[in-house]
Amino acid sequence: MTIQKVCILGAGTLGSRVALQAAISGYTVSVYDIHEKALDFGFQTMKKILAQLEKGKLLKEAPEKILSRIYFTTDAEKAIQDADIVNESVTEEVEIKKEVWKKFGKIAPQKTFFTTNTSYMLPSMFAEESGRPEMFCAFHFHDVFYSRVVDIMPHPGTDPAMIPMLEDFGRKLNQVPVLVQKENPGYIFNTMLLALIGAAGKLLTGEVASVEDIDRSWMVNFHMPMGPFGILDSIGLDTAWHVTKNRTDSASQAFAKLLKSYIDEGKLGEKSGEGFYSYPNPAYKNPDFIQ
Repeated sequence: MTIQKVCILGAGTLGSRVALQAAISGYTVSVYDIHEKALDFGFQTMKKILAQLEKGKLLKEAPEKILSRIYFTTDAEKAIQDADIVNESVTEEVEIKKEVWKKFGKIAPQKTFFTTNTSYMLPSMFAEESGRPEMFCAFHFHDVFYSRVVDIMPHPGTDPAMIPMLEDFGRKLNQVPVLVQKENPGYIFNTMLLALIGAAGKLLTGEVASVEDIDRSWMVNFHMPMGPFGILDSIGLDTAWHVTKNRTDSASQAFAKLLKSYIDEGKLGEKSGEGFYSYPNPAYKNPDFIQ
């Protein structure tokens, strides 16, 4: 199969980056969201990223030409029209994802392959709702431009022929594909990352150390540019809360409660301008932070 048109469901932080990378890679891209505001956010995000890439001389084409390959819409039928593959990045709530896949399963062309960019859910949780579970697979991106891994995670009903197709597509998107051989919440990296974040959350809610000192310890010991709470801000506190709240242990529940208090104040992390740190100039980027 030759992929020419890519449809992205969800114009949030990650969906916008995946859409932009697809356009940079030469694909025609439609970006769908139910909110015009989200589409505008996605467009502005893309322009900022393109400006950075152009400044670093990392683009082979002018930003305007790349953006001309991207179509933003709140019309589901226009978004899916003639799409070869869909990648979904909507809210991490299983019922919302089920409704989205029921909707697009009915209106998508028969040729269209379905993929989900879910962070911690399993494709088998909503593959049946799509109406074509054999053409359904998790295809999960990370940062896209900085962390270039794409996870390919089939569910038991996925047609094995999808795997090499997605591996090839991932490489054409300038990503490094890794195969998760059986369903695992959090894939490979996120499983390891959740252990780190969970430990950091336990230290904070247990009043063992401050946000800053937990991050300093990690940054200095591992020579990293940010610590667990800087990472959380980049992921989005709302995304982290959706995952953490479903864990039943007391430490996770305490951390979920803390995350919810930030969310209720509109502090979602980097995307809202404030989370555990304030942006665009978080304290951990100051050279004095680790002195």
